[in-house]
Parts: sequence; C-alpha cells; structure tokens
Amino acid sequence: MNHTFDVVTLFLLLDIAEAGSLTAGAERANMTPSAASQRISKLEFGIKQPVLTRLPRGVQLTEAGEILTSRARLFRREMRAASGDLEAIRGLERGSVRLGSFPTVSASLLSDALKDYHSRWPGIDVRVRSAVRPQLLDMLHSSEIDLALLWSYAWTEEAERSLSLEPLMEDQTVLLLPIDDERVEHDVSLHELRTARWIIRSNDHPAAEVLYRSCRVANFEPDVVYEAHDYQEIEAMVAAGVGIAMVPRLSVVHHRPDVTAIAFPESDRVPTRVIYIASLARRQYTPAMYAISTALRGAAERIAAVNDAATGEGGNTSLRSGATASTPR
Repeated sequence: MNHTFDVVTLFLLLDIAEAGSLTAGAERANMTPSAASQRISKLEFGIKQPVLTRLPRGVQLTEAGEILTSRARLFRREMRAASGDLEAIRGLERGSVRLGSFPTVSASLLSDALKDYHSRWPGIDVRVRSAVRPQLLDMLHSSEIDLALLWSYAWTEEAERSLSLEPLMEDQTVLLLPIDDERVEHDVSLHELRTARWIIRSNDHPAAEVLYRSCRVANFEPDVVYEAHDYQEIEAMVAAGVGIAMVPRLSVVHHRPDVTAIAFPESDRVPTRVIYIASLARRQYTPAMYAISTALRGAAERIAAVNDAATGEGGNTSLRSGATASTPR
C-alpha cells in the first residue's frame, strides 16, 4: 500500500527519537506536546502500526519507527544541503548561466565583461554559445540558453513579444580608413565619399545593408569592390588600400595598427545598432543571470566612456591601437 508522508511529522518523529521523549521532541519541533501527540497518532493510523512505544520514562522506537527515522534523517540531511546550496547561489558562490552571443560582441563587450565576472564571481560557471541572430532567438525559445546578447537596427524585425529586452549600448557605425589616409584628419561626410571604392561584408550581411541604406539616403549607390567574410578581412583590405569600409565600432575595438576608424557626422544619419540582453519574458532571473547582466552593463559603460572621451578630444574618433586583429563576425 502506498502512503503519503507528512514531512513535518517525519521530522517531528526524528526529533522525538533524538530527544528521547515526546515532550522534548515537541519542543525541538516548536510545537506543543498535545499537537505533537496528535501528529504521531495520525501517522500511526495512516501506516496501520505504531512508531513509538511509550515507556514510564520517555519513548522507544518500534521497528516501523526505526525505518521512518532512518529515512527522515537522510532526507533532513539532503534538505539541509539543498538549503546550503540555495544560500550559496544567493550569495553567488556557485551556480551556472548559459549565455548566447555573436562573434563581434564576444570579441569586445563580452570578453571585457567576463574578465570582471570571473574575478568577482569565480564560482559561477558561464557557458557561451556563439551564433547568428536567428539561431540565438531559436535557442532562447527552446531554453537552450538563459540569456542572449542580440543586436537590432531600426528596420530589423521586432523580437517577439515573448522576449524581455534590456538595452546595453548603442554601437555606432564608423568609417574605416588606412592610417595614412589624408581624410583621417578631417570631418568626412558621406556625400564626399560618392566616388570611393567600398569593402563590405558579404552582401546578405546586416553591415552591408547599413552601407547601402546610408548611401541611398545620400543619393548614390556605393562602388563595392570587395566582399569579405569577416571584419579581420575587411581591415586587411582597407590597410592594403583596396577600399574603405563602414563597420560597427565594436568590430574594431581590437584592430590593426595600420587602420583607423572615424565617426560620421550626425547629419549623415548613418544607422547605428542597439546591443541588448534578451531573455524569455516569463523567465525569472537567477542570481547568476543577474550577475552576468551586471558585468555586461559594466563593460558597456566602460566602452561608452572610452568612446565619449575619444570623441571629446576633437571631431573624428580615432581607434589607433597596436593590438592584434580580432576576427568577429
């Protein structure tokens, strides 16, 4: 016969056995002796046999009582361990989070955030899946990942309403030029680049669409001379003088020393993209999810501060650096 056991009563029985009397056990369990006696009687009625033998002084477990207390002891130990695990998660001593990302942001914003994250919360395991936007959305909806870093332009299809979106930063579109290009020292409008030769990501890439849309607003079609597979390839071709390029700023955070990036004037209305953290709207953030989002916000603020400082130094924003090239997509 199957029995449904009341955990409170099982723990009471264990307290009685360890204390040696019903009264002392009831006191341990924070209940009156009368309430404790009623619970034990109800348990005995349910299993059709006694669990305690009342003695002149104290009580003694029956065989059934021994079986139940041995199980209750194991269960109480597991519950205490579970409570400790929950406290550790709350205190961010352990736990895990599955994060989706895309290469451009992984090589810039995310890598910076993870340095901070691992130093502050070394016990939290972070698993990252890198993919393109549609795949990241699919992984979110199938719960393969807890959070995703996504991008969006003004014309990008809206994410489904089942997602909660937390904007992190605006990723400005910049002009990539050879370091010795004379235009580096001047404000350059898109109209002045009508006769330029352009290097783009493959024609179906969102960054290519930014170029085409921007040039159409300026009433010309760009002369595309090279289609690249990644931003490292774009930088190499720009450095070689093949052409110039329009790229997201995050794609050249770590870049070649022989190229530089400058901002477009606001009057050109060159589109920028928003980087945000996405999660299922119904999903409650765990402490580990809060921690990684905190680290990501901190990294975004640091990047924005660097960009603001560079822009404030005058007109064009140069990203000259001796760092090695990265390969974001």
